[in-house]
Amino acid sequence: MSGFKLSDAARPDEGDQPLGLTVHSLPRPGEAVADDGRRKVRGRWKMLLVMLVCAAPVVASYFTYYVVRPEGRRSFGELIEPQRPMPLLQVRQLDGSPVGLQSLRGQWLMVAVAGGACDARCERQLYLQRQLREGLGRDKDRVDRVWLVDDAAPVTASLLPALKGAAVLRVPADELARWLAPADGHRLDEHFYIVDPQGNWMLRFPPLASAADAARAKRDVERLLRASASWDQPGR
Repeated sequence: MSGFKLSDAARPDEGDQPLGLTVHSLPRPGEAVADDGRRKVRGRWKMLLVMLVCAAPVVASYFTYYVVRPEGRRSFGELIEPQRPMPLLQVRQLDGSPVGLQSLRGQWLMVAVAGGACDARCERQLYLQRQLREGLGRDKDRVDRVWLVDDAAPVTASLLPALKGAAVLRVPADELARWLAPADGHRLDEHFYIVDPQGNWMLRFPPLASAADAARAKRDVERLLRASASWDQPGR
């Protein structure tokens, strides 16, 4: 039987090796700041690119409608530049219940403005508004009729059947004036206003004094709907 020898205990195991430690250099403060700056710049460019991609169809439709104009005709409506976004307002329906004005977004809007008493001019405007939409054929489902009542006067009961399918909302006159505006020398209730599905007021029609004016307004709306057909679909 062989005994334990001190020489064996003192001899290191051939498999054991000293640990090797590698020290990596830390980044310099200036380099870290520069890298962070480059990442922020790349992030901003990516965000800008996403915004441009989202806005491109809308811009293209307006460019086609107002610049290219393959028909060679001048538009009857007046382009609003810059466009005015729909305000964040709580308004009221005819039954008094509150609703957000932004709930109208998602459709093209053909907007008329008048007091609740609705005189002969107002009745004619609402009639033309209904006829214009019906004249759009299958594209009418992409357009909503809107009557913004700018006072507290009760709406004449005889008008209610003709308002079926239209959005009728009471909006304070001062709030409405911050969004829509008439042409010089005219009143707010003399015009029709076109609002795009994103809630931007972008077109104002002059007073429709004749059937020929109504036909020209209809052609404008038809061209606008054709130009936006690639990105706008019926229904919210």
